Amino acid sequence: MKSINKIILVGHLGAKPENRYTPQGVSTSSFSIATNETWYDSEKNKHEHTEWHNIVAFNQNADYVNQYLNKGCLVYLEGTIRSRVWKSAQNEEKKITEIIASQIVLLNSKK
Repeated sequence: MKSINKIILVGHLGAKPENRYTPQGVSTSSFSIATNETWYDSEKNKHEHTEWHNIVAFNQNADYVNQYLNKGCLVYLEGTIRSRVWKSAQNEEKKITEIIASQIVLLNSKK
């Protein structure tokens, strides 16, 4: 049976994207976006939750991100979830879950 790894997010950038190049010369961009939800409980108390998502873009998507996106921009993106593990300088095992962006659309820019 086939499986699916696809995510769709609409959220605001938390900071200016970080632009880098791999040793092979591939353009990459890393940034985070925040998604928010608000709800009311049975006693009419308002609750809010913000979830931060780590995003990585490659090639033309990275170039687009670096040219057009800034802190506060509202973006639509599609991608896949990917986890990776590495050793820190202190030889501690670290794990991060990221979204590898396949499509990014600027919905509005923060003035």
